[in-house]
Amino acid sequence: MTRTEIEITAELVRDLLRDQHPDLADRPLKLGARGWDNQLWRLGDDLAVRLPWATRSADELLRKEYAWLPVLAPRLPLPVPVPHRLGEPSERFPRPWIVTTWVPGEPADRAPVTHAAEAADTLAAFLTALHRPAPAGAPAGRYHGGSLADRAEGFAGQLAAATEAGLVPDPDAVRAVWEDAAAAPGWAGPPLWLHGDLHPANVLIRGGAFCGVIDFGDLCAGDPACDLAAAWLLLPDGAADRFHAAYQPAPDAATLRRARGWAVSKALTCILIADAGVHGRPGGKPTWGPPGHAALGRLTATAHR
Repeated sequence: MTRTEIEITAELVRDLLRDQHPDLADRPLKLGARGWDNQLWRLGDDLAVRLPWATRSADELLRKEYAWLPVLAPRLPLPVPVPHRLGEPSERFPRPWIVTTWVPGEPADRAPVTHAAEAADTLAAFLTALHRPAPAGAPAGRYHGGSLADRAEGFAGQLAAATEAGLVPDPDAVRAVWEDAAAAPGWAGPPLWLHGDLHPANVLIRGGAFCGVIDFGDLCAGDPACDLAAAWLLLPDGAADRFHAAYQPAPDAATLRRARGWAVSKALTCILIADAGVHGRPGGKPTWGPPGHAALGRLTATAHR
């Protein structure tokens, strides 16, 4: 991670608004979250300001969201943060930033799903609506939506690191899930719109079920198996089958095999990021551990179908 050299404060955010969007500058302002790429500042009751702070790639991701999310959002059945304003680089802050709608809810790494059937149906409806053929100019994924073969080296490194740290009780079972997924036939359909990064911190909970999806920085076109991995990452035990039955068109066996591969890789990512948080390393988030371990348990305990 690369921290910005400029400290982002409420004063700075308000000055940026006064310079470029003065009609919003007097709204109440408070820090909402420090994410992997961006900081999120709550602006009044219904808006938020997102500013890049921790990665060099964040600028491009914010511009991508600004360009594409207003096009996609109207067809999605869950609230998403729709960009309304773009802030251009300036002397005060040499990077772009955006003003989006605020989506209320608690991230799923901090609030459990307690209504499993409703959550499975809601997630299936969201991905059914999102997974439409993308236009020729749609962005390609940074790490998501392509072939699992492209992730083989990264997966091997993840598994080795997690095993060495004692975080995975049965590395052979994890490896078997991956190898089966990597051997599955590839996606033969057109590239579909994908969220790309559906992990527990990017899906919001209210009343025990999903109420919103955030952080579309990895929005891209590709293989829907990447997003279908969310069934194991986000839903309680036993709910994946209901999700797969509700999602349309029904995924074939090869797509489900690839989805399990994406899921096992994403689960390892959550586990490693949580371990970094436990040990106080930059970018670590301890709350990602329980959902990561739960997902890994589901994937290794359930025989491939």
